[in-house]
Amino acid sequence: MAMASTSLSTWSMASLRSALPPSPSPRLPSFRFPTPSPFHCSARLSSGRGQAKPLRSFSGLAPMTPLLSVGIGVANFDHVFSNISNGSKFYAMRHGKRVPKLNRPPDQRRALLRGLTTQLLKHGRIKTTRARASAMRKYVDKMVTLAKDGSLHKRRQALGFIYEKQIVHALFAEVQDRYGDRNGGYTRIIRTLPRRGDNAPMAYIELV
Repeated sequence: MAMASTSLSTWSMASLRSALPPSPSPRLPSFRFPTPSPFHCSARLSSGRGQAKPLRSFSGLAPMTPLLSVGIGVANFDHVFSNISNGSKFYAMRHGKRVPKLNRPPDQRRALLRGLTTQLLKHGRIKTTRARASAMRKYVDKMVTLAKDGSLHKRRQALGFIYEKQIVHALFAEVQDRYGDRNGGYTRIIRTLPRRGDNAPMAYIELV
């Protein structure tokens, strides 16, 4: 018993700690933010031990940078908080965008205007509704303007819009003699009687 007591007394807590493998120290999670703070923070909130300690980030507004000071004269915090996306889409009001819809989706509306432009350049005069005549007017003027330029790039642009290739070549060949001295205003709209059945306002549109 005496030998056992003496052997136990030789072991101390320091020797036991030195014999054990070193335990890893707990590491605090590090946060990386994509953009630095736009304003310099000179004063920081300090804890009782005098170490700088940033405030905890907000969970609802998701700030880009933690707030390190209080009382800084910043009037706008839009640059601090990121946009919160919940899957919905927001669109601005369409002020000043007066596009004639013609009761059709965009692809069908473009196909309709291309067909009307092709027929007008082919026949020289067509009858359609006033809304369609007013909508196609700028596209016809655009094709005539491309033909007056006469370059290969403009010809390819016209070929991509007009359906019939022969009309494009004829337009590029005859436009200088017909509209060489005219700057714009290549079409004319003449109102006529409404259409029977739905009483839609009709009009003739022709090349000048």
